[in-house]
Amino acid sequence: MFVRYDDEVLCHSFEPIHLEDIEDRTHESFHLLLNRQGLGKEFLGWMDLPLQKEEDLKLLFDVAQEIRESGDVLVCIGIGGSYLGAKAVISSLFPNENKIRFAGKHLSPLELTRLLEELREKDFYINVISKSGTTIEPGIAFRFLRNLAYEKYGKEASHRIIATTDASKGALRALSEQEGYRTFTIPNDVGGRFSVLTPVGLLPILAMGGNLQSILKGAKAGYDQAILDDRTNPAFRYARNRKILLKNGKAIEILATFEPQIHFLAEWWKQLFGESEGKKEKGLYPASAVFTTDLHSLGQWIQEGTRNIFETFLIIDTYDTDLLIPHDDQNLDSLNYIAGKSLSWVNQKAYEGTLKAHQEGGVPVSTFHLDRLDEENIFELLVIFEFAIAIYGYTLGVNPFDQPGVEAYKKNMFRLLGR
Repeated sequence: MFVRYDDEVLCHSFEPIHLEDIEDRTHESFHLLLNRQGLGKEFLGWMDLPLQKEEDLKLLFDVAQEIRESGDVLVCIGIGGSYLGAKAVISSLFPNENKIRFAGKHLSPLELTRLLEELREKDFYINVISKSGTTIEPGIAFRFLRNLAYEKYGKEASHRIIATTDASKGALRALSEQEGYRTFTIPNDVGGRFSVLTPVGLLPILAMGGNLQSILKGAKAGYDQAILDDRTNPAFRYARNRKILLKNGKAIEILATFEPQIHFLAEWWKQLFGESEGKKEKGLYPASAVFTTDLHSLGQWIQEGTRNIFETFLIIDTYDTDLLIPHDDQNLDSLNYIAGKSLSWVNQKAYEGTLKAHQEGGVPVSTFHLDRLDEENIFELLVIFEFAIAIYGYTLGVNPFDQPGVEAYKKNMFRLLGR
């Protein structure tokens, strides 16, 4: 176990509204999930992914190694769950990695133009990720990037394009078979935001140097915690606590970290939770903050604004890289009182002080602790979050695995585009 959920302080702040009913409802939802009998039960393949074996992923690993050794850049084309999982892990573990670019996640001409200009001077691979191949943002980006690949490499371009798509149908599957692209499959029973342990997330993560053994070890540790049928289960407790806070009038959850390097973990979390629970005019609004930076902008509002929020901290307990604060003879900044202390120690005190201040300001708080920032901790956390939102979604009576509301903007956009 590498991840620990500390909700002791939070539990002391609960108002006694529907506590027993919520505990029972959360248990029902937990068993509904484990027995695969709830809404969206046809999309529970993500529950089995932490049990994969290294030997099952050998082809994926081999292609990732080829990309790492033979290309200057891997361009991942995808939007939402097709890119956020990989982006979250890679930016957290390999912040200086300059071998990956993400495209197809917006419709801005500025960034895509810059990328196309850069790639003219680079040796690149493309990993296009889409179940259907018709989603407009990645579809447009792929047109431009595919044309550049054929212009630059000719027939060899088909070897440099890897499609992660549906097993048997869809436009991207048909194009891949026509052009001879190598393909990996997005399982039909796994939705995009739950796909980080499929080739959607694993291919780019491994291509950037991720350790497959550690990834699977961490994912299995998260699974083992999340299926425990007792009060130590962090996924169960987190889901229960969110339901209690919702019943007590909280509308917004802020996932707050004191490490900027894991900013995109929070972005992944926002999609996972927002798209899973925001239905039928229900659910909490997932927001995020990076402290101490945002304490100097949002801190005032969090401390004294509308009391409709609660806070979940995401803390790294041990840093593999650290700095000692130097002594200064003049001491004009009056900081010699912490000279010789590590920067991580100061950061820890900032977290402890913030937790206490926000709690005293009427904000319920709890904390997920990562033992350190590595594959094992991150993937354990990701799996715990996936189980937690599934349980919590069932307590709301919604299907946590669909996203019907996402289609609304598309219908209007397609009409305006003349489709």
